[in-house]
Amino acid sequence: MESAAFDYDLPDEAIAQTPASPRDSSRLLVTGDDVAHLRTRDFPTLLQPGDVVVLNDTRVLPARMHLAKPTGGQVEVLALEPAGDGRWEALVRPSRRVPDGTVLQSADGAGVLQVDEATGEGTRLVRPLGRAMEQTLATLGSVPLPPYITTELADDERYQTVYAHNRTTNTTPV
Repeated sequence: MESAAFDYDLPDEAIAQTPASPRDSSRLLVTGDDVAHLRTRDFPTLLQPGDVVVLNDTRVLPARMHLAKPTGGQVEVLALEPAGDGRWEALVRPSRRVPDGTVLQSADGAGVLQVDEATGEGTRLVRPLGRAMEQTLATLGSVPLPPYITTELADDERYQTVYAHNRTTNTTPV
């Protein structure tokens, strides 16, 4: 089956830009023999004996950083996962304009991250400077929102699932 079979037009105004409040009031479309428009609070009523529910209790890391080259050019880094010896695999944009060894700076001019070689998979290896990547992300990172969310979150916790307790290195927005 071709992935194009799942393509459809979705108008921008149909995409929620902020999480529903209260959280259990999010809309839930149920398909099957009939179509039903419910709320997430109704989910338990849909379960039957023998159903299996998989709980996602992982947190999304604040893995997107907006940094600058020493020349002042802006660079976005999305940390993906540890790659060993303290380095992380990351998406770096614009990658071609960031030579190996470039030290990226925070808004206050402090060097925080060194960009190393390309992996051959469209990513780069990056090395945090002066502290562990987790500390760097906690200080400088933001939640990596999917590209169809165009507004900044007032509170990153609102983007976490209500069951989010475990840290994960998977930062890919779904």
